[in-house]
Amino acid sequence: MKLSVIIPVYNEFLTLKEIIQRVRAVDIPKEIILVDDASTDGTRNLFPEITPLVDRIVLHEKNQGKGAAIRSGLQHITGDYVVIQDADLEYDPQEYLKLLEPLLQGNADVVYGSRFLSGEARRVLYFWHSVGNRFLTLVSNMLTNLNLTDMETCYKMFRSDVLKSVKIEQDRFGFEPEITGKLAKCNVRFYEVGITYHGRSYEEGKKIGWKDGLHALYCILKYSRGRYLEIGRATLHVLAEFEHYNKWLFKQFHSYLGKRILEIGSGIGNISKYLTNHDLLILSDINEHYLDILQKRYGNHHNIAVQYYDMTQDGSVFAAMEIDTIVCLNSLEHIEKDQEVIENFSRILIPSGRLILLVPAHPFLFNPIDKYLNHHRRYSAKTLCARLQQKGFRLEHVQYLNRLGAIGWFISGNIFRSKAISYRHISIHKFLMPFMKLLDRMRFLPFGLSLLVVAQKPGQAPDES
Repeated sequence: MKLSVIIPVYNEFLTLKEIIQRVRAVDIPKEIILVDDASTDGTRNLFPEITPLVDRIVLHEKNQGKGAAIRSGLQHITGDYVVIQDADLEYDPQEYLKLLEPLLQGNADVVYGSRFLSGEARRVLYFWHSVGNRFLTLVSNMLTNLNLTDMETCYKMFRSDVLKSVKIEQDRFGFEPEITGKLAKCNVRFYEVGITYHGRSYEEGKKIGWKDGLHALYCILKYSRGRYLEIGRATLHVLAEFEHYNKWLFKQFHSYLGKRILEIGSGIGNISKYLTNHDLLILSDINEHYLDILQKRYGNHHNIAVQYYDMTQDGSVFAAMEIDTIVCLNSLEHIEKDQEVIENFSRILIPSGRLILLVPAHPFLFNPIDKYLNHHRRYSAKTLCARLQQKGFRLEHVQYLNRLGAIGWFISGNIFRSKAISYRHISIHKFLMPFMKLLDRMRFLPFGLSLLVVAQKPGQAPDES
């Protein structure tokens, strides 16, 4: 474990050396990244003394603000977690351990250090500042559906991959409501811990003012809308909330499942939870963040393993596991040379093992949503079946699914040129779910949003010998 500490600095000549020494004294593997935002008070004269104590110094030649400094610092972090540390002495670095605990236990993705939770010392200062902070937190909570006590706190600690996945737009103190609003819309897990707070007066160098409060309110309203994770991850989180669809999809292929299952591209486990009642279930992905989520959810199950696997590899890691079923849902379309992947699947499966594939259907439906999801193609039944048969598979079941979804996909992506699946799309689909099921019973209609194919590897299973 390594912690990256980003210290934005602007005119902190009196406190900078002390805060760096305090950060350095914390007994945690860490790196310190100092970003000087064009200080004019002599702060840069301290750099010869400070350089041996930090890992990197980043210089801004023009003053841009705290958010811009954090954005610059993020380009250089290498730690598993990252915390923002103001260059004054208001926050105590010894409390990093307290902030880290929910992260290290696997319970949180971001932890806020609250100045208002009971039981911790804090300096008594400005009444109206306190009212303003609580008001901004209240408005933020109303729009994000969180129950934070201190949205404006400096002490925010993140999983590095989570913070990196969000684009920071605000240059000044708008960073605080911006990052809160964006992460709240990405289904990350928030925790709060009480911290001590030794606030400064304006005479001692406090910089934030009433104009920043008004701008924070603007940022709360602006960033309480939309989705801000990278589009693939955001789509998985959106689909996770469409449980009725996920359960319906599982029912379309569950009768073909064997006893020892490998799921390819498990993501955050939207379908995995329906596969757990088997002798062996291996959940695989190439995304470290997804693997971490899967490990936390399923790592304590005796029959479930979480495994990094790139489907373009030969799959020799599974050679001794006697896999009789591969479930690959909405993953094959991400691979340019899909025929090689199908061959790898054949190597992994035991004789008579089954491959269950779900892929996007109909090349004519390819649109910006496919592009931004990094799809190389959409499949026709004829094309996919031919590729499977070329690799020796025998077709057992071929079915187009979600005919209603195909119509919505065409309208959203081909006509309105949408770039992502949104909650609005899912809400409409939820409402129309009964009609979707009705349309899907009409097997004679040769179209659908997805194509489900079940294919069997030739040969005789070992227990049939």
